[in-house]
Amino acid sequence: MSYQTHPVEQKGFPSGLPYIVGNEAAERFSFYGMRTILVVFMTQYLVNSSGQLDVMSDADAKGWYHLFVSAVYFTPVLGAVLADVWLGKYRTIILLSLVYCAGHLTLALDDTRFGLALGLGLIALGAGGIKPCVSAHLGDQFGYTNKSLLSKAFGWFYMSINIGAFFSTLLTPWLLQQYGAGWAFGVPGILMGLATLMFWAGRYHFVHIPPAGSAFIREAFSNTGMRTFGRLLVIYVFVAVFWSLFDQTGSSWVLQAREMDRQLLGVEILPSQIQAANPLLVILLIPVFSYWVYPQLEKVIRLTPVRKIAMGMAVAALAFAITSIAQQQIDAGHTPGIGWQLLAYILLTSAEVMVSITALEYSYTQAPRTMKSFIMAFFMLSVSLGNMFTSLVNFFIQRDDGSVMLEGAAYFWFFTLLMGAAALVFALLTPLFREKTILQTVP
Repeated sequence: MSYQTHPVEQKGFPSGLPYIVGNEAAERFSFYGMRTILVVFMTQYLVNSSGQLDVMSDADAKGWYHLFVSAVYFTPVLGAVLADVWLGKYRTIILLSLVYCAGHLTLALDDTRFGLALGLGLIALGAGGIKPCVSAHLGDQFGYTNKSLLSKAFGWFYMSINIGAFFSTLLTPWLLQQYGAGWAFGVPGILMGLATLMFWAGRYHFVHIPPAGSAFIREAFSNTGMRTFGRLLVIYVFVAVFWSLFDQTGSSWVLQAREMDRQLLGVEILPSQIQAANPLLVILLIPVFSYWVYPQLEKVIRLTPVRKIAMGMAVAALAFAITSIAQQQIDAGHTPGIGWQLLAYILLTSAEVMVSITALEYSYTQAPRTMKSFIMAFFMLSVSLGNMFTSLVNFFIQRDDGSVMLEGAAYFWFFTLLMGAAALVFALLTPLFREKTILQTVP
């Protein structure tokens, strides 16, 4: 049975969509389940080859955490080139998913620094490599007759990410505490195996856009390709600042939660479990923004994608300001309630809906036809750049005596002011951007 190579003319959702969405939910369960416990694992559970504790300092753990996240969002470039030039998106996803599974297996079996480095390296290659391909593969299923459903499909896609993230964020910290690192890393690995099987099962339902080969190079260096790169690069530099804040929910916010009163509805939650607030809020806020917030704002201002992104940046700065105030209380010897972080999560997740989902769809629709995966990877480099910046800040601020230059609340206020300044400058630049829609053609 041969594969379908172009979208068919239809007004409904493509038949391959459930397999893509289901794969994404299971894959994100595996990734966020593993990522949720990384800082706790590195600061409390890491051992040497003799089985003795060999844990990292808080600053080192934050530095390595963001270095890993940066690598995850750098390797999409490799996966995109592999997909768009040689193998195609489907084969690239299957191949790198197997590498991904090997990374989970390594973490489950080896809780030393060597096992950590090897496991995270394999996951960075696998998870990062498939990321632009999966989102571009989703867009490939749509033609011009059902393009009106593309935005909803990306919304469902993003919803599946957060369904998987929500359950894994609650489960894996508990597994780590109760059963150790083997089970805590092993269960996400099993889900990644299921994700790979689900994607393989949908192979005859998918549209398989053939790799472009040399056409990719020609379009990349064409006037259209270069203009697209230039226009998107400006946006992504500012979006990188957003990611430098957002991904600290897995590092500095977890460490802050350790010093807070974590009683919630009569139950004391683990510091890393508070991260479950983000995916749950995404699930709740996507329809709120789609069906109420955006329509209300449209009555006042024309909501272009770049304007949504600018507003999201401003809200992200406000979210970090709240964590800064909470940290000031901790520095003063108080024990603020976890409600401070919950409020910050509401604002930061609202910012994520405005920035991340918008930028994801915008990147696909602006990309030339032979460069869909590559442009999606280009967007993900903004995540890599943001996390690399945060990692370098954490390594730079350390003094030889073990103290840090940005202590306590000063650390949080630094990122708050950085985001506020970036939001202001980007808002001033929004009138300069123009957009168009480019989808895969119907034969």
